[in-house]
Amino acid sequence: MEIPGLLSERFPFLDMLEENWEPVSRGTVSCWLVFYAVLIGNSLMGGHLFQWFDLVFIPIHEGGHLLFRFAGEWIAVAGGTFLQLFVPFALAVYFIFRRQTLGTAFCAFFFFEQFLPIAIYMADARAQELPLLTVGDTEDVTHDWFYLFSHAGLLEHDTQIAHVLRLLGWAGMFGTVAWFTWRSWRKA
Repeated sequence: MEIPGLLSERFPFLDMLEENWEPVSRGTVSCWLVFYAVLIGNSLMGGHLFQWFDLVFIPIHEGGHLLFRFAGEWIAVAGGTFLQLFVPFALAVYFIFRRQTLGTAFCAFFFFEQFLPIAIYMADARAQELPLLTVGDTEDVTHDWFYLFSHAGLLEHDTQIAHVLRLLGWAGMFGTVAWFTWRSWRKA
């Protein structure tokens, strides 16, 4: 596929997107497809087998609260989820520009995979039954999504918003695996 001349003149970085991606052998593709199938199967069964993947994102989430605390309370609370999503997104973009299929797919997959635990947290906004983690004072712990939804006037829609986010996460994970398969087997 060739980028039309007008677009590449206005946005020269788009030419870079046409460069060849790093090839991936069929054996490697097969192994990664098994990996993604296991993770998707795990998520379908409630995520109890490989919870340690999500544990990687807890310090990133908590770090987001600390990183954005200077910008006010609302931004600090939202900053946890923002950083939790920004890290895998930014890494996926980095690998896109490096033309590395494996890295792009891995980071994009985990970007979308993080929609699932975030949706669980969102759906708990009114009930507040989940145990909360925090950095610092454990006496003054705020449920992120109770706070955010309350201030946005959306608290009564917590489960509906969580459902949409969950659907986007599933669509993104399956889309990422489909793109990875197409991109890898096309060039193999």
